Amino acid sequence: MACNSCSTGKDGQPKGCRNNGTCGTDSCNKLTVFDWLANMSLPNGEKPFNWVEVRFKNGRKHYYKNPEDLTLSIGDIVATQAKSGHDIGMVTLTGELVRVQMKRKGIAFEGDDVLKIYRKASQKDIDIWQKARDREEPMKVRARQFAIDLKLQMKISDIEFQGDASKATFYYTAEERVDFRELIKVFAREFRTRIEMKQVGFRQEASRLGGIGSCGRELCCSTWLTDFRSVSTSAARYQQLSLNPQKLAGQCGKLKCCLNYELDSYLDALKDFPKTDIKLKTEKGIAVCQKTDIFKGHMWYAYEGEWMHWHKITTAQANEIIEANKNNKPIASLEEYASDLVEDTKAEFENVVGQDSLTRFDSPKRNKKRKNNRNRNNKNKKNTNNKRKPQRNKNVKK
Repeated sequence: MACNSCSTGKDGQPKGCRNNGTCGTDSCNKLTVFDWLANMSLPNGEKPFNWVEVRFKNGRKHYYKNPEDLTLSIGDIVATQAKSGHDIGMVTLTGELVRVQMKRKGIAFEGDDVLKIYRKASQKDIDIWQKARDREEPMKVRARQFAIDLKLQMKISDIEFQGDASKATFYYTAEERVDFRELIKVFAREFRTRIEMKQVGFRQEASRLGGIGSCGRELCCSTWLTDFRSVSTSAARYQQLSLNPQKLAGQCGKLKCCLNYELDSYLDALKDFPKTDIKLKTEKGIAVCQKTDIFKGHMWYAYEGEWMHWHKITTAQANEIIEANKNNKPIASLEEYASDLVEDTKAEFENVVGQDSLTRFDSPKRNKKRKNNRNRNNKNKKNTNNKRKPQRNKNVKK
């Protein structure tokens, strides 16, 4: 089922979503989960798990109980229980994988906070929902203007209506605490609905709004990333990245989440490396570490006072020298270790195709200028011969 926000072509197929995949229908697959337990059969006599995962606007997900045992599948639009009234969302996960997700997130199966699914959404429910969704963008523009008029240091990033259009949730970001009591009065008087203000972080704002990262792909937080882990500058130091805030910061202004993706690999590779602040004592002088190559296992050292000359050794050799220094056995110099790592940088290329040329089947190109010049010369010769012949005949007759 597609919504009014999806533009359709002549054949009736959806071209794309005007809401950037946030309208909540099955034509916009955002933050989808592959059900890898769908083909597994349950033991005899065991009923299927009667909980489902429902997604709302901008990837907001909740888990609901299905007490009526409705036949639900991924993509169905359902009416769910809310604190007051009902909400409309799309089923994104069913079966045993919902049990696994709830255990992982620590959600209780029983209690007073358990929400239920009322029914499959009727066409009337969907029409009311869509009319409320169409009001969100113009309301957001006016709400931002009201906040500016009241001189509040806050940014209203998004508005989400409840499925029955009885309540509107305003998501905002602010660096400090904001007194928005007067703002709520203005909203209630202007929009004629119940208002709920909800503060979100800058990372949550980026995940709700979406965008394109510096890598050229959609933001991880708005497509598949469901939880936010703390990112520190030490992750960039371990990976030997320059501490440039403009390059390390994402769309949210915080450190990029992708700095944690390869951090474990770097930490495993650094286990065999000695600390870079340890100096190597030799008979020639004291050497200080200048550079490391983590995955090749190489380190560059320079003598104090000879900073322009670097000597490359392996991590095993560096550990050997450090161990010798602990036993008060200094080595002669780093050159005897660095000489073993002299590499032949001469590049040798081979013709993998053979001795034949790649253009041997191409027809040779002729130079048009030479051809034209030859034609002109031939014409000039003919003209001069034709002019000379009649003169000779006249002379002969005389």
